[in-house]
Amino acid sequence: MKVVICGAGQVGFHIARYLSSEQNDVTVVDQSPELIGKINDSLDVQAFVGHASHPDVLARAGVGDADMLIAVTFADEVNMIACQVAHSLFNVPTKIARIRQQDYLRDEWANLFARDQLPIDVIISPEIEVARAIRRRLRVPGASDMIEMAGDMVRVIGVRCTDTCPIVHTPLRQLTSLFPDLNITILAIVRDETLIIPKSTDQMLPGDEVYFCSETGKISRAMAVFGHEEQESRRVIVVGGGNIGVNLANYLENDEYTVRVIESDKARARKVAELLPTTTIIQGDGLESEILEEANINQTEAIVAVTDHDETNILASLLAKRYGVERAVSLINKSSYGPLITTLGIDVVVSPREITASTILQHVRRGRIRSVHSLRDGFAEVIEAEALQTSPLVGMPLREAKLPQGVILGAVIRNDTTIIIPRPDTEIIEGDRIVLLAAAQAVKKVEKMFAVRLEYF
Repeated sequence: MKVVICGAGQVGFHIARYLSSEQNDVTVVDQSPELIGKINDSLDVQAFVGHASHPDVLARAGVGDADMLIAVTFADEVNMIACQVAHSLFNVPTKIARIRQQDYLRDEWANLFARDQLPIDVIISPEIEVARAIRRRLRVPGASDMIEMAGDMVRVIGVRCTDTCPIVHTPLRQLTSLFPDLNITILAIVRDETLIIPKSTDQMLPGDEVYFCSETGKISRAMAVFGHEEQESRRVIVVGGGNIGVNLANYLENDEYTVRVIESDKARARKVAELLPTTTIIQGDGLESEILEEANINQTEAIVAVTDHDETNILASLLAKRYGVERAVSLINKSSYGPLITTLGIDVVVSPREITASTILQHVRRGRIRSVHSLRDGFAEVIEAEALQTSPLVGMPLREAKLPQGVILGAVIRNDTTIIIPRPDTEIIEGDRIVLLAAAQAVKKVEKMFAVRLEYF
């Protein structure tokens, strides 16, 4: 597949790295010589300096025979015009644009991006996607990650094992006999920043981050087995009144949480108060004790730090922990901070880059792929796919199916009503929706497993 990426920032770099590792033909355009230099030094892609919305620049990038254009520059207007040029002059089949400014996304202007207006096939709003991701994590106490699959019939949960976790040092094959009602699949273990696709003889150790798949209605039981029986946090402080903070506060208010927003900039705090008339807005520094006390920090169950500065988010979370706040969520842009954060006691780390990349990858994947979520900077992907009659999985027990190395099935949804946690004797039938985890090197093989072949027609 040939892809032109407009924008070489964190998201553009991440997508280019991911797609090029899968032997796609990738070209990156950006106005910054420094960012283009970094890509040329690090990735096996074509990259050059240019204005991403100029027709001659896009022509030089090879957009004339591209399958997809992904516009993720820092300027919404450049992203929109790049899509318009790609459509009108080069007839690019799929155009994806990142749009930050919330005014463009209001419901009354929805027709703006119709095919005969500004023809954008997929609009990505990082602020909305990140707010939704944080909201999902807050709904499962103790989870470091939570992914809804198959219309939320199934969830993939990330959870960190502690010394007190009841099932550490237990071979996975023994979980069913020890906990007969525990109907889950362990999909992956991340240990010392290394991904492990588990075998039945493997065991979880303190410090591991484990991803498991479970029926949504049975998540509480599964979390209890991992040592998490906390109540859902209903009183939340949001530090940072930017677009992410406003969207998150709005979602939480609708979910009947008690929310207080701390915003340091006086003019922005006034604007936030207009946008959130029923939410308590406090103008001040979220690192000052007086401001936190004004926000009732002693009565707060969770803090979510989503300012533009990673260091502020980390410090605000740690300070709240000292006040006894049970759960701390930090927005972190710098990937180098990731391994450090959890050792400090911060419960959940949210990466806008990863969330945005996951949303884009969902539209890059081929075959009958319904949903895609990237894990841990591209270590693996959680995928929901539909089994066709021609799929090599159909019509035989899983013990006989030749799954690619690095792939593990988490759940099977049959007729949109029945959830099956797969076992060796489980047989896949045509039309089943399958939730699986694939290590990065196995994703292409998964696409082929669920590809539409000629004999299907």
